[in-house]
Amino acid sequence: MDNSTLLTELIQQGIIQEPQASKLQGEMSYLKDQIDKVIFDRRLADSYKVAEIKASLLNVPFKKIDITNINENILAIIPEDTARSYKVIPIEKKADMLIVGMINPDDVRAQDALRFIAKKEVVNLGVYLIAWADFELVSKKYSPYQSQVDEAVKAVASKYGDNANMGSQRIVQLDEGVSVSEEAPVIKIVASTLQEAIDQKASDIHIEPQRTKLRIRFRIDGDLKEVASFPAQLHQPLVSRVKILSELKIDENRIPQDGRFRTILSGRDIDFRVATFPTPAGEKVVLRILDPTVGLKGLEQLGLSPHNMSLVDKGIKKPFGMILISGPTGSGKTTTLYGILQLLNKEGVNIVSLEDPVEYYIEGLNQSQVRPEIGYSFASGLRQILRQDPDIIMVGEIRDAETAGLAIHAALTGHIVLSTIHTNNAVAVVSRLLDLGAQKFLLSSALNLMAAQRLVRRLCQDCKEAVEPTADVLKEIVEALKDMPSEVLKNVKKPYKIYKAQGCAKCNYKGFIGRVAIFEVFQMTTNLADELSSSNFSGSNILKEARRQGMLTLRQDGILKSLLGEVIIEEVLRDTEASIIKDEVVKNEEVIKNTLVS
Repeated sequence: MDNSTLLTELIQQGIIQEPQASKLQGEMSYLKDQIDKVIFDRRLADSYKVAEIKASLLNVPFKKIDITNINENILAIIPEDTARSYKVIPIEKKADMLIVGMINPDDVRAQDALRFIAKKEVVNLGVYLIAWADFELVSKKYSPYQSQVDEAVKAVASKYGDNANMGSQRIVQLDEGVSVSEEAPVIKIVASTLQEAIDQKASDIHIEPQRTKLRIRFRIDGDLKEVASFPAQLHQPLVSRVKILSELKIDENRIPQDGRFRTILSGRDIDFRVATFPTPAGEKVVLRILDPTVGLKGLEQLGLSPHNMSLVDKGIKKPFGMILISGPTGSGKTTTLYGILQLLNKEGVNIVSLEDPVEYYIEGLNQSQVRPEIGYSFASGLRQILRQDPDIIMVGEIRDAETAGLAIHAALTGHIVLSTIHTNNAVAVVSRLLDLGAQKFLLSSALNLMAAQRLVRRLCQDCKEAVEPTADVLKEIVEALKDMPSEVLKNVKKPYKIYKAQGCAKCNYKGFIGRVAIFEVFQMTTNLADELSSSNFSGSNILKEARRQGMLTLRQDGILKSLLGEVIIEEVLRDTEASIIKDEVVKNEEVIKNTLVS
């Protein structure tokens, strides 16, 4: 099936939304992968829905696979190379019938390969079309990470023996006099670890020396999980291999170093940002995985509700002004900025960014990494950006008065300015800018939109189940919903139910798949501008304006998502506690000011 036929059908059925559809149509002429693979890799739509539509177009039955029923005996029927080359997997064998799943049932070469296997096995064939998501899950069963690592550890043990004290001298020799064949096991351990991290959708890899072992941990959905441990004597060879990949000094282990490398894994171009850190047990290494198919998301994928999405859409359509995203480190602020930039990224505009560091390279953007150690800071870079004829400017973070002043000036002179700022909530953004020396009368013209966000784990939709909330939780729900606009509550049903997940094969029995953001979006309005210009302006005026706008707080947005079965309410209540400004605080202006500026 050609790409255009499937894409046209997906657009007609509303599976692919604008602007992704128009972007894919523009890329059709040079896309190397099938369109359904591109959609899966970029997480643009549900892989199973795409597969169902493809199956109906080809008039082939579709099947969703239960991978718990696929064991080594079944996998052995179709060799791994054949499975990966022709995108076919064995599903089940019954007497004289072999059931297989195919990504492309109309592929003549794949059909011939299956006929050969059927003849060899003396069986008939039953064929289903399967989703890319299931194909990837079953493919991982062919090459388990732990077995690869165990094999590599055995091979390397004979080289390094039982001597756990590998001294810094050995690091220099790794790249100077040791043959490639002797280093192959270390190379394989590193390569297998990187691949496993990609397969598990980890965001970070931690290589941590302990007193008696080397520990490998992955950060998955915000939590660290130990995935492997090695003999302590492998610490230096593994760290040295990572340093070589990222072009760091392998003979320098006294100070932290930062590096980066790029490679292709699972057919995807992936960047790894590397940071070393000296400890008494040896150098700790953290690799941040920058996978564009995971980290670059459209705004609709991030968790913006229709109410908040309409506010963001209105804000980014204005011809100039600032859009500021607030939240703690690791809350997804940069991902949201990238999502906005992808919407604004058009041929007719010049987008220039200052980042620390550049996380994802986006075609069409002029991205630059600041280097404070040589005097190239956000502030100095922002001065230079204004000479680059920009239409849209992204500044990684507003953290000082000089950067704040230059960003406001850029917004007032006809530019769209995107940035992040550290506050507890969206309402506090105004006071934080005032604290950095911004003038009130300038903010009313410069600011367009202020948003705050947090990340919480997304419930597995396959194994979630509704439960009754406890009395305390029900009280929180009622309190959060009482002031919400009626249009926001149209999908919430009584009696209120919250959701839990026991875990299943789809989510690797964790109960969660990925994370979703909860948002708080506050816009500059004529009323707020008038308040900023008045002589009796105070923090309480901002809060009153937020309530007048019907702004959904972080907690309210999170509770809505929990009632709709997207997240668990306990995480929402925990992660939004610091963002709340209670009514009694409004009565004390000094307390309000301190709370907002914090």
